[in-house]
Amino acid sequence: MSDVIDQERNESGSPRRLLGRSLVLIALLALLALLSFGFLGQFFFRTKTANPFPARDYFKRLAIERPKKVIQAPDFTLEDLSGKPLSIKDFRGKIVFLNFWATWCVPCREEMPLMEKLHREFKDRGLEMVAVNFREDKRAVRKFFAELGLTFKAVVDFDGNVSDKYGAWSLPLTYIIDRKGEFVGKAVGDRKWDSEDAREFFRELLQERN
Repeated sequence: MSDVIDQERNESGSPRRLLGRSLVLIALLALLALLSFGFLGQFFFRTKTANPFPARDYFKRLAIERPKKVIQAPDFTLEDLSGKPLSIKDFRGKIVFLNFWATWCVPCREEMPLMEKLHREFKDRGLEMVAVNFREDKRAVRKFFAELGLTFKAVVDFDGNVSDKYGAWSLPLTYIIDRKGEFVGKAVGDRKWDSEDAREFFRELLQERN
């Protein structure tokens, strides 16, 4: 019996058997490494493609309604405070911020200083801000603009026809129009136009070239 045990020990410790065990161990380690690499690689790929920092949806953040189809902004001609006629088509090639408002509108009074900040920041980058006054006279508009220190363009819709055409049944109402004269979005009510979201929204719009 001891001879058999000694023989098994000798065989188990033989170079051939040790080499075989080493090869098996190396193969198992290689397989584990391959599986681990494959799992980690797949996880890394998914992490990258999932984009952990998705682009912000500024339309949703600012509650701006997007048109469901391409719509050309209706053209119109109204007089500014100096009596000069202005039309939407005059601003083709620019991003137009078209705002409908009135001096008696409290949210308009709160919103317009924020519009002024936006105007001053982006007026030299291609943003044209136009405020369409609803059914008032130029003297009232001039006084309002002087009081709040507003410098963007204002036109007066004396009979309300343009306001009706644009569906301005509640104030303020803002339309964003692209360089081709097509609607980008619509905002009913006042917004924090000086917020970082709003500024980034217009930065992106102004960087786009139609």
